Amino acid sequence: MESFNNILLSMDGMLGSAPWFPWVLLGVGLFFTLFLGFPQLRYFGHAIKIVQGKYDKPGDPGDTSHFQALSTALSGTVGTGNIGGVGLAIFLGGPAALFWMWVTAFLGMTTKFVEVTLSHKYRIKAADGYYAGGPMFYMERRLNMKWLAVLFAIATVISSFGTGSLPQVNNIAQAMYDTFGLNKALTGGVLAVLLGMVIIGGITRIAKVTSTIVPIMAVLYIVGALAVIIYNYQNIVPSFLAVFRDAFNGSAAAGGFLGASFAYAFNRGVNRGLFSNEAGQGSAPIAHASARADEPVSEGMVSLLEPFIDTIIICTLTGLVILSSGVWTEKHMNRFERADMVAVAGSYTDEDQEHVSELFHFLSNGDSKVKPFNGSVVVADGRALNEGEFTLINARSIAEDVEYRVADDSFSGVLTVRDGRFVNENVEIWGNSLVHSVALTNVAFQRGFFGEYGSLIVTLGILLFAFSTAIAWSYYGDRSMIYLFGPKAVMPYRLVYVLAFFWAAIEDTTIIWNLSAVAIVIMTLPNLFGITILAREMKDTVKEYWKDPSHK
Repeated sequence: MESFNNILLSMDGMLGSAPWFPWVLLGVGLFFTLFLGFPQLRYFGHAIKIVQGKYDKPGDPGDTSHFQALSTALSGTVGTGNIGGVGLAIFLGGPAALFWMWVTAFLGMTTKFVEVTLSHKYRIKAADGYYAGGPMFYMERRLNMKWLAVLFAIATVISSFGTGSLPQVNNIAQAMYDTFGLNKALTGGVLAVLLGMVIIGGITRIAKVTSTIVPIMAVLYIVGALAVIIYNYQNIVPSFLAVFRDAFNGSAAAGGFLGASFAYAFNRGVNRGLFSNEAGQGSAPIAHASARADEPVSEGMVSLLEPFIDTIIICTLTGLVILSSGVWTEKHMNRFERADMVAVAGSYTDEDQEHVSELFHFLSNGDSKVKPFNGSVVVADGRALNEGEFTLINARSIAEDVEYRVADDSFSGVLTVRDGRFVNENVEIWGNSLVHSVALTNVAFQRGFFGEYGSLIVTLGILLFAFSTAIAWSYYGDRSMIYLFGPKAVMPYRLVYVLAFFWAAIEDTTIIWNLSAVAIVIMTLPNLFGITILAREMKDTVKEYWKDPSHK
């Protein structure tokens, strides 16, 4: 799996983590924001009225209401990106990453408005009797680019696993293990059965389930987050100042955090912002295609609410919880995952600024004197006897109080290290280091009025958020399978989807996140290309919508 993870990291380096990708994503959003005259501001109030049903007409074609379509799409976006993704962004880029998540969301409101409008305009009634839509339909029916439509549909199927299934259950299983000590395979098995029971009913059942789960999970999470933020009220203003202060110069080293450059914070913030709200990815249009509406623009307006709810509200709450509680710079006892860990030659400390600078450049793939350790680690009763020869880095921080264990017992023997990686995979390594993703958010939620019980809110939140995301993405995948292979392909797809959901519960968290990062970009690029070509048509469609006096 380590080799596979290295391949994913290489691919991510050429795609989502490459310097050009954030500029492409934000550039398309900025272009449409200016071209359409800031629709995320001008149409916000009108969008709320549409969701409330004030413009509904009897007999409008579709399978779900505006609210149900919005809930389904929100359930696909409000997931681990809001809990684990924010924790990962701040862990990697510091407070500045939150600023770039906001920028991504603001511009993403317009991007989502465009992609949903165009996809809804060219939706069809599929052979199974339900409406089907998404970027693949406007690509084929309007652009006459069948090849691009097929590429997008294939990418959607892949992304349904990389975004919808794998990272969601992985974070659920981790949260249930951390809070209740539940076996990850047991968690994955039970949820896989429940997932199968829901998705076999198609969009009608999915819409009913998600429209119930989304409001409940939002209220629960907001209450829990405010309990931490208000408890640490004295840190609210400093947290906001840090976000804006570091936005254009990066975040300095603090505590166990070794620092982040502007480029790193910018890239991670935009990347995690996309994972959170999926604006530009082309996923939400598939859900909105089912909405009962004869005006594509009206459904596009409904969709612009998603990035606002998902990122501007929920991700901001998560970010403030992490920043105001201060846990993002603190080291916590945890089991080190292989993909997060590297041993470097020599002895380093984060109290020495020169050491901090060298390690930062090493971890950021820059010029550094730091070299990976090659050799043996001699261990007696769980402790390394030759610690001075190497320094163990875990989760981008210097590990402390390191213990080596086998089946909960102290290990004694010799461990081999090659290029900084431990060869002996049967030995577990524990210690104090920074943590990220759900683990970081989980610790932060314990620093409020609810104390240790705050972790229950994270656990329940991740359970509801992530499970509903997996439900929504199964629908995106099966609509794509229908487009590619017809209705007969849906059942086999759902079976594989459920099995992969179970498998991911017991896999390495970092590998799942890296797979997700690659899948998202593969899906996003064709969609951004397509909607940009149709910019003029989009503007004309909006003008046509406002000609109807009943819309004013």
